[in-house]
Amino acid sequence: MMDPLPSIADQPTVPRALQGFRLTEVPLYRFDCVVLGSGAAGCCAALSAGDEGAAVAVLSKSGLSESNTRYAQGGVAAVLSASDSLDSHVADTCLVGCGLSDPEVVRDVVSGGPDAIRRLQHWGARFDRTRQGDLALGREGGHSHPRVLHALGDATGLEIQRTLLTAIESHPRVTAFGNTYAIDLLFDENGRVCGVLAENGQGDRVGFTAGQVILATGGAGQLYRETTNPVIATGDGVALAFRAGATIRDPEFFQFHPTCLYIAGAARVLVSEIVRGAGGQLRDRNGRRFMLDAHPDAELAPRDVVSRAVFETMVATDDTSVYLDLSNVEGDSHVLFPSISRTCRLFGIDIARDPIPVRPGLHYMVGGIKVDADGRTDVNGLWAVGECASTGLHGANRLASNSLLEGLVLGYRLGRAAAASVEDVRRGAIRQVAAVDERCQSDVAVNIQDVTYSLKSLMWRQMGVVRDGAKLLDALPKIDLWTRAVAALAPPSRATWELLNMLSVARLSVVAALARRESRGVHFRSDFPQTDEAWCAHSELRALGGPDKIEGLSLTRMPRSAEASKASIA
Repeated sequence: MMDPLPSIADQPTVPRALQGFRLTEVPLYRFDCVVLGSGAAGCCAALSAGDEGAAVAVLSKSGLSESNTRYAQGGVAAVLSASDSLDSHVADTCLVGCGLSDPEVVRDVVSGGPDAIRRLQHWGARFDRTRQGDLALGREGGHSHPRVLHALGDATGLEIQRTLLTAIESHPRVTAFGNTYAIDLLFDENGRVCGVLAENGQGDRVGFTAGQVILATGGAGQLYRETTNPVIATGDGVALAFRAGATIRDPEFFQFHPTCLYIAGAARVLVSEIVRGAGGQLRDRNGRRFMLDAHPDAELAPRDVVSRAVFETMVATDDTSVYLDLSNVEGDSHVLFPSISRTCRLFGIDIARDPIPVRPGLHYMVGGIKVDADGRTDVNGLWAVGECASTGLHGANRLASNSLLEGLVLGYRLGRAAAASVEDVRRGAIRQVAAVDERCQSDVAVNIQDVTYSLKSLMWRQMGVVRDGAKLLDALPKIDLWTRAVAALAPPSRATWELLNMLSVARLSVVAALARRESRGVHFRSDFPQTDEAWCAHSELRALGGPDKIEGLSLTRMPRSAEASKASIA
């Protein structure tokens, strides 16, 4: 273990609640379980809790269909072929996890894959099939066998989202609330989480009480200027959990997808791994296929390897992108990848003929809220699942198409466990919170949009694919300055709360990246380019302070046992 690091962990004093809460001012909805998030993990948790008899509310900060799941072009990994094996999938996952995946968790999740696919099919999901009628299985980076299912070529997430929302809408014990933003968690007099303070689509404050609150809020891609994530991915769940006192594990590990469409003015649309799995090749501006020199698996190397190779090639060739060449793909690229084809066509690119300009973009938050095997955090009444959680599956790097698998398997399990733990919440036991009084009376205004863009640019430059200690140290005081300014000067609004959450998660990630003086998985430091066995360990961060304010931050190094480390990289 390691002592706290006061030189980098001291932080501005901030309130644990973003807004005040008075029972006389806020209407309350009562449920057994409240789920924040309507992606794969949240929907599966809601459906299984409902099946067990719990009354469940699902809150989505945007429309119910707007989630990271919806934008997953790749697929979902599961062992469904006689030529594949659970052992092989476990080994691939642990190898990519670089010593920090928990082999027991990995085997547990991988073993649940086939049943998760069968549940989806029972609910109406339609996956791509071969001409013989079998499920079509593709191979993606880091996988030793074809085991990735797709739907509509490159619209797997959209099909899974459609299927799960249809099931949610027809479930008699699940009620969905769209455009409902969770501001703060509510607590009882004993410090147990017992609900959520939210703002609905009309701008009114509403409360949801529940004995079990489940965070399934997705990732934090909007921390970065270049990202494949939708605008809702602002790290809300991790920030909520951190303010509540939960342990945040490994927030330095952010995965960059190596191939995002790069055209000035266009959104950073992901060009799925399935394109490279089908034969797409990465070339520099001179036509050189550079991945042959970077890794034995070339374009199918793990994402962190490909992302760094792309970044280094851009620097070496003084270019803003590299180029994805589909000329060697067998079959009609427009038919195989219809979504990508349509998007590129809007910008005059014929993917069957023209190289696609691509560069890395932030894709996935590997670390998150520390949970046990059922999804419990170390705060009573609070659970987490999906991208916002740190389960032990991904370690220091996520294997392609394992994220949907994790959400489907562990979401379903968590829902059953939460339903079995339901407790009544007495109205009078909810702790009321005084109005937040951190804002200054000043003629100076803070430009939320400008601070947001500045944060995203800073994270891309200084906490990106390649990092170093000097840039990370330079980032901290800027993040602290923006946090103080926004807390003191910005009016209460969704944009303000989202930005405060983003700043909180950004600070956690930078502090952890500074502490981890090595390179491992998706965390690469140019000043410490080697892997250090002393850091075959998890970074665990917790807020320090009283019930009303956060006054500091503890960072602890929790080593994996030697036996577990060997098992995970064998």
